[in-house]
Amino acid sequence: MKDGTLVEKKEIPTPSQATQEEILNTIAEFIRSYFTHDIDGIGIGIPGLVDSNKGIVYNLENIPAFTKVALKDYLEEALQKPVFINNDANCFALGEYRFGGADHHQNMVGITLGTGIGTGIITNGELYTGYICGAGEWGGVPYKDSNFESYCSSKFFRNLHHTTAKKLASKAAEGDPEALKLFHEYGMHIGNLIKYILFTYAPEAIVIGGSIRKAFPYFSEGMYEAVSTFPYHSISENLTIYTSKLEDSAIMGAAALVEEDRTPAVNSIK
Repeated sequence: MKDGTLVEKKEIPTPSQATQEEILNTIAEFIRSYFTHDIDGIGIGIPGLVDSNKGIVYNLENIPAFTKVALKDYLEEALQKPVFINNDANCFALGEYRFGGADHHQNMVGITLGTGIGTGIITNGELYTGYICGAGEWGGVPYKDSNFESYCSSKFFRNLHHTTAKKLASKAAEGDPEALKLFHEYGMHIGNLIKYILFTYAPEAIVIGGSIRKAFPYFSEGMYEAVSTFPYHSISENLTIYTSKLEDSAIMGAAALVEEDRTPAVNSIK
């Protein structure tokens, strides 16, 4: 990335069932394929717990071989470049704060809605991660008969209603009353999640990302209805909620880790 613009973007499948060494080698070789560009450092977003100072990755749910991996040390030795690693939801929030519409909010939270839910926190203009990037893991917070992830991610559609957000959005676009009703219910759950966030961090803005954000017109009414019941109206009525306009917020945020690390005030950025 150069001057806030992605210069090149590539994808490869994750060899999730391979050995740790095979996966590490795949990552290193993939990153090396970018070395035709002038690179100051390498920023990485990981979907899990990360010691951002030491660059250690813990217990990636979908990659059994990654239980405790010194990813930073491995890549720095292999590639001879400085490496900075953080949780992918934190990278999303940082990307929105640096390059999206949240740049004028000193306190904001980014929420990604997809297969699961992730949240990243900017407080007083700095990325806040907590210990091993565990701050803001609201998906695991108990809610109803399960937790927020069960009601705010794709699991709401798949497990509770045996459909997908994409299929339901197509029906909602046609005015299907049952689809609109389910999205209103989904929005209420998102609104209740936001109230938890307001109690915890009282942000000025919340940015919603992830694939399900595209259905925002159908669940926003239920969401705002739930948020309106927040008891401290001086906070909720001054809250801005909007969807991300960037397709690659997390990638841009990961790239920004390299530059952010040069600013000592940023909290716990690799």
